[in-house]
Amino acid sequence: MNTSTLVQKVWNFCHTLRDDGVGYGDYLEQLTYLLFLKLAHEYAQEPYNRDTHIPKGHDWASLKSRVGEPLEAHYLATLHRLGQEPGMLGAIFFKAQNKIQDPAKLSRLVQLIDAENWISLDTDTKGDLYEGLLQKNAEDTKSGAGQYFTPRPLIEAMVECVQPQPGKTIADPACGTGGFFLGAYNWLTRPGAKLNKAEKEFLRDRTFHGNEIVPNTRRMCLMNLFLHNIGELDGEPLVERSDALITEPKQKADYVLANPPFGKKSSMTITNEDGVEDRDALTYERQDFWETTSNKQLNFLQHIVSLLKLDGKAAVVLPDNVLFEGGAGEKIRRKLLENCDLHTVLRLPTGIFYAQGVKANVLFFDAKPKDGQIHTKGVWFYDLRTNRHFTLKTRTLKLDDLQDFIACYNPDNRHQRSATERFRYFGYEELMARDKASLDIFWLKDDSLENLDDLPPPDVLQQEIIDHLEAALAAFRDVAAGLPSSVAAAD
Repeated sequence: MNTSTLVQKVWNFCHTLRDDGVGYGDYLEQLTYLLFLKLAHEYAQEPYNRDTHIPKGHDWASLKSRVGEPLEAHYLATLHRLGQEPGMLGAIFFKAQNKIQDPAKLSRLVQLIDAENWISLDTDTKGDLYEGLLQKNAEDTKSGAGQYFTPRPLIEAMVECVQPQPGKTIADPACGTGGFFLGAYNWLTRPGAKLNKAEKEFLRDRTFHGNEIVPNTRRMCLMNLFLHNIGELDGEPLVERSDALITEPKQKADYVLANPPFGKKSSMTITNEDGVEDRDALTYERQDFWETTSNKQLNFLQHIVSLLKLDGKAAVVLPDNVLFEGGAGEKIRRKLLENCDLHTVLRLPTGIFYAQGVKANVLFFDAKPKDGQIHTKGVWFYDLRTNRHFTLKTRTLKLDDLQDFIACYNPDNRHQRSATERFRYFGYEELMARDKASLDIFWLKDDSLENLDDLPPPDVLQQEIIDHLEAALAAFRDVAAGLPSSVAAAD
């Protein structure tokens, strides 16, 4: 069976299950469990003969030998048992549940997966199939999975700018379904890249380290990586099921590529002050943070700085409020420019994220020694937002839309750059003189404000209005979340 036929077969069954109320996310979750068991079964056969550590009686053979209600009962028992196992096995099946209530359809899904030899499929085929399911799940607004999905062209551009090297570690403290890891993996294994045996083993087993607090998302991430030959069946999971903000990093990384979660302020306040108590919020104590704040994005920014090795490089997607928010936001920006080399900011357009109302940027910075010096001499800003219009359906962001930015970034030597209409340099003193040290900078004229003939198409304009309203509502919610409970209740 060729690739396209297999993909279509998997999709068709997904649509059948949707008629029974099984969404893309639930289907993908069940596919993860069954695919993992089938692959483990194949690896246990000749010529591999690997010990997969899957308990006898709860393996693939025990599932495919049953049908109907006996299969459903045994499947439930298998999910429970495997969730108690250590390593990758227990991580994939942690709190696993059967979401397919029709025993006949569960039997059909087992038969569909059993009919293929998955090991014989090349990595691209397996990976493309799973990535396609992840993207479809993100597009399904009811599932809410879009919050874990960063546009793939943006990931590719960020990775191409950072250009991670073999034998280096890459971290993502909120890794979702693993998009940044796979983007880096594709870069490191791109045509023409030659890795020796040691570099290939390091790439498979030790390059990537992540956190994902949502169990279902984490298991999809692990499966996504596994299908791309990252990680081992009997190894420890590369992604921890934990909140990265709770404690200082256990190990530092050479690169951080991330899109931390947007949204309301955290219910947790991160503090660097001993003895601070907030009766309205649980508090993490992080002595390595510059400032105490309940703003989740500012906390992730501080965490990422602490996660980097000396001279480590970061490319991080962060919302606009990180660039202009006062109070702790201003203090953190000043500290970032002093302690790191924040050299590039990409102002992203609206309409490219599945979460509505998101106005975001990519911050590129390098970690520097704590020597009392100001390490940011100036920042290059690229404006991809003004007079650029995108939607998720009719005008999606493509890698071609980011090629001019990549050329301006000049990854081969970022110290040699030239200003263009959309690419400008602002020195450190100029930035510090701005109100609240704001990095919320635009200089291009918005043509739509001057010439009504240049207005975008109605569907694009409608989406932009929705995005602006959503962004305003999100800002109001953040303000309300920061008020004392009695004040917020009075509203």
